[in-house]
Amino acid sequence: MLTYGMVGGSMSGFIGEVHRKAINFDPRAKMVAGCFSTDDAKNKQVQEVYSVDRIYSNYSEMAQAEGQRPDGIDFVVIVTPNSTHYDIAKHFLLNGINVVCEKPLCFSIEQAEDLERIVKEKNLVFAVTYTYTGYTLTRVMKEMIAEGKIGNILSVNAEYIQDWLLDEVTSPGSANNLSVWRKDPKLSGISNCVGDIGSHIENYIQYVTGLKIKRLLATTNTFGQKLDLNANIIVEYDNGANGAYWCSQVASGRLNDLYVRIYGDLGSLEWRQEQPDVLKYTPKGQATEVISRGTSYIKENSASEARVPSGHPEGLFVAFANIYRDVISDIIARKNNEPFNKFCSYPSITDGLNGVKFIHAVINSAKNNSGWQEI
Repeated sequence: MLTYGMVGGSMSGFIGEVHRKAINFDPRAKMVAGCFSTDDAKNKQVQEVYSVDRIYSNYSEMAQAEGQRPDGIDFVVIVTPNSTHYDIAKHFLLNGINVVCEKPLCFSIEQAEDLERIVKEKNLVFAVTYTYTGYTLTRVMKEMIAEGKIGNILSVNAEYIQDWLLDEVTSPGSANNLSVWRKDPKLSGISNCVGDIGSHIENYIQYVTGLKIKRLLATTNTFGQKLDLNANIIVEYDNGANGAYWCSQVASGRLNDLYVRIYGDLGSLEWRQEQPDVLKYTPKGQATEVISRGTSYIKENSASEARVPSGHPEGLFVAFANIYRDVISDIIARKNNEPFNKFCSYPSITDGLNGVKFIHAVINSAKNNSGWQEI
């Protein structure tokens, strides 16, 4: 069994609990250490609830101590605000500990490149939790595209829209949400909306299509805030095709709507995060097929990753759990000197670096009269 620790994720937070529940899907990993908060009472609260063996007052102490223990943790999960990701991740990597980190990876491209360098030098696992790549039908879609079922990709249209910051437009300062720190440049970096949800679009499209963004242009809207609340982005891929992305946290009536449409010269695919068990496939000149997760007619290998039968909805916890299943399998394979070759797997440190480059390109374009930015 592997052991892991967590930095951040007090009981008053949201995302740390999601990670813990998702890892608990897999009996091969157990939480034994953590620095869940700089508040001693909150730190001890998690220890008591989860019966954690070892807690630490700060992450640097934790990284050094766990790296030196013969029974130290196999990986650490980082679920803190963006501003701390780089330093925490670097401490654990330098102590030989595998890392799973929330997105975006870090503030600057230089920081992301530094982390990638260390990961490669030390041959460690580093996963970035772009959650939606963990859905079964996301992975089925990736295989279908690789199999040529929609042919050469001609166009992509994707949006990720929410309304949770709409009150900030009409009543600034009224938001009362655990994630409102995302509006603060000191904690969030150069971007709010693009960094938080626009980065999911970039990663999702690259994951399922394999296309790399060559350049992009963008507009952003702050509506009087310090950071963006809305963005429209045109991208050009390395195959010459274009894509249109829209991300917004002020789209009234939209909750967590990641909606992806991919068009090729032989057909199209359509998937919506709020209905993750359904994939729409339209072969050229034929009626649209509605593909449901868990059914026997899906022949792609990823179909086997479904955890419950068709008609029994899977959701966010399962998507996270599927990513962790891959991370745990890779760490175990490395410990046993065995290969881990999986076509549909977890987002890597390089995916995290690409996300940071995307965020910077969008913000730079918006600041420069929506001019093209090379990536």
